[in-house]
Amino acid sequence: MNTTMLTAQAASSMEGNGAYANGTNIGDDQIVEMFLAVCSYSPHTVRNYSRAIQMFRTFVSHMSLRDVTWREIEAYKLGLICGASSFRNKPLAPASVAALIAPLKSLYKWGSDINVGLLPYNPTSSIRLPQVRVTSRKHYLTKGEVGSLLNQLQCQSFRNYLIGLSLVTLGLRVSELIAVQWEDFHTDPLEKSVWLHVKNGKGGKSRDVKIPSSLWSIFQNYRCMVGGNDSTRDPAATVFPITARQIERIIRDAGKQSIRSKKPTPHWLRHTNATLALLKGATLQQVQETLGHSHINTTQRYLHTVELINKAAPDFVEETLSEFMAD
Repeated sequence: MNTTMLTAQAASSMEGNGAYANGTNIGDDQIVEMFLAVCSYSPHTVRNYSRAIQMFRTFVSHMSLRDVTWREIEAYKLGLICGASSFRNKPLAPASVAALIAPLKSLYKWGSDINVGLLPYNPTSSIRLPQVRVTSRKHYLTKGEVGSLLNQLQCQSFRNYLIGLSLVTLGLRVSELIAVQWEDFHTDPLEKSVWLHVKNGKGGKSRDVKIPSSLWSIFQNYRCMVGGNDSTRDPAATVFPITARQIERIIRDAGKQSIRSKKPTPHWLRHTNATLALLKGATLQQVQETLGHSHINTTQRYLHTVELINKAAPDFVEETLSEFMAD
């Protein structure tokens, strides 16, 4: 059933009965379908949200979404933390718990909105997400480590090299990289620069990321290598027809061979992008726009790392006591 039909059915069931009409003609399946359809999430987010909501519905299979209270939500959260209600019956990390509870908060916030009226209230309003430790302060690579990783990727294949180079240079999420099509590249009005249009970023938001000229040359070489110069080739073809897990495995394996002291992931390369950009003088706004952060506060988390790298407290002490530090 499509969104228009679902919306029409919802309106019919509520007609003449106020904002909420007990939803007698709309089942939980339809409510979830409507939520995922109208909230403009990216395909990657829709899959994750759908999975998270289905896990919770399995936990409360004896009751409908309308009857759920904060007690069921809290019990589910605690079950995820201790492993009782997780997919594999193992305790989940705070970030994983938050990722499973956040879709429920979005669903109930949307469904209980007075203009939607499919759910009587929001039982998640008092539920707090677990505190997620900020790891971006440590999860980045140095310039030398990036070089070692890229060299190892180049030994594997030209494709793997370009994948790693794209992740660290453009700061893309893996889900964004595997969705890139050749037609997503475009030039500015003066044809001086090439840009990548990221169509479905986090939260379904789009943005444009500038492609440095040297990287664009590598993309063009790669395109010629995999498909020749045939101008009739489908522009909608995916640049990297590969899964997110395959990319994660590629980066992990290359890291094992090149960086013994760290275990880099594709997301580490995103952190590295932000850290290196700020170290070289990029503004917070520039990094925010490139990474697609909705809030500047998210980008500001990298400042602590950059400030410590640039000049830490011992550097100031050294300046004061320099006369006593002669060899």
